Amino acid sequence: MELPAPRAYVDVHILQTVPPANLNRDDQGNPKEAVFGGVRRSRVSSQAWKRATRLHFTDHREPDQDQATRTRRVAAALAGRIGDTTGLDDEGAACLATALLAPLKIRAGKKEGDTAYLFFYGHRQLDAVAALVRDRAADLVGLDDKALAAEMEKLPIQEVFTSGHPLDVALFGRMVADIPALRVDAAVQVAHALSTHMVDLEFDYFTAVDDEARKGQETGAGMIGTIGFNSATLYGTLASGCTSSGTTWTPTRTRSRACSRSSPRSPAAHPAVTATPSPTARCPAWWPVVVRSEQPVNLVSAFEEPVPPSSGIAAESARRLAKEHSKALKQWGDPPDHTAVCHAFDESSDTGSAVREAFGDAVAFPRLLTGLGEHLSSLVAPSVPAAR
Repeated sequence: MELPAPRAYVDVHILQTVPPANLNRDDQGNPKEAVFGGVRRSRVSSQAWKRATRLHFTDHREPDQDQATRTRRVAAALAGRIGDTTGLDDEGAACLATALLAPLKIRAGKKEGDTAYLFFYGHRQLDAVAALVRDRAADLVGLDDKALAAEMEKLPIQEVFTSGHPLDVALFGRMVADIPALRVDAAVQVAHALSTHMVDLEFDYFTAVDDEARKGQETGAGMIGTIGFNSATLYGTLASGCTSSGTTWTPTRTRSRACSRSSPRSPAAHPAVTATPSPTARCPAWWPVVVRSEQPVNLVSAFEEPVPPSSGIAAESARRLAKEHSKALKQWGDPPDHTAVCHAFDESSDTGSAVREAFGDAVAFPRLLTGLGEHLSSLVAPSVPAAR
C-alpha cells in the first residue's frame, strides 16, 4: 500500500500600484471596472493578466520548441512546418495540413483555413504532427481525398495534441467547447485584479496637429479624441495546485520559478501614450507566496471596505492584507507549509512590521523564487510504502 501523493497549493498575492493607464480595455475602449463592496473599482481581467504572463514566458524562457501559440491559423502553421521538412510546395503542404487536422473535427472558421475558435498548442506538438507524414509526404499528396482521409485516421494525431503540453498550456489550460478530448484542465487559477479603493474613470482629451497644414490658411487640429484611463493600486491573486504525481502539473523548480517570475507582469492597452508597463507598473509593491496543503486562499475580502483616498494607499492595503492573512489563519487553522515575501516598504515602518509579523522577513525577489522552487521540488519524491 502506498501513501497518498503529497499535495500543495501555491497562493501568489500581488499588490501593484499603476500610474495613469488603460491596462485592460472594455468594449468602449475604457479601463474595465467592477463594483465590489458597494463602490466602483478598477479591474484587470484574469485573461489579460495570463496573456501578459505568457508573453513574458516567450521573452525570457525556453527555446521556441518549448513555447506555445494560441491562434485560429493552426493549419497555416502546420503547413509551414510540413513544407520546411518535406520540400513540398505550398499547395501540397497546405493539403496535408488540412488532412492532418481533419480527424480532430475542429470546426472551420469563416475565413478559409482558419478554425472557428483559437486553438492553443505547443510548438513541439505541432512539430510532432508534421513528423507523422515527413517520410511519405509525396505519396500522401498523390492520393485522392477519400484515401488520404483514411490514411490520416490511422495516425495518432489526437494523442500528440493531448500529451507533452508546454508550460503555457499546462498552467493555463485549453478550452475546446465541442471536443472534450482536446481540453486541458488549468493548473493555475487566476483572479480578476481589483483596485483596493474606489476609482473614478477619467478621460484624456487629446488633439493632434497636422504637420502638413498650410500656415495661415488652415486652422484647427488634424485629429481630436479621448482616451479613458485611471490609476489604481490593484490586488490580484493566483493559485496553483500540484501533487507529486499530478497529471497536469508536477511542481519542479523550473516551472514554479517561471510562473512566479512572470505573474507580476502587467498587461497594457495604449502603452505608447501611458508609458506602461513602466517600472512601477511591472514591479509589485508587495508580493508574498504561501504554500498550503488544504486549499488556496483569496484575501480580497480585506478590501470589501475600500481603502480611503488618503496618503499611502499601497501601504494601508499591505497592512490590511497582512491582517486578513493572519485572521484567516487564526480562524480556519490552515497553517502554511512555506511562506516568503518580497516588498518595497520600509522594514522599520508600521507596514513593514505588519507584513513581517504575518509573512516573515522580507527577501529579495530572486531569493523568494529560489526558496519556492526548492520547497516545491522537495515535494516531488517517490511515495513511501506504508508500514504493515
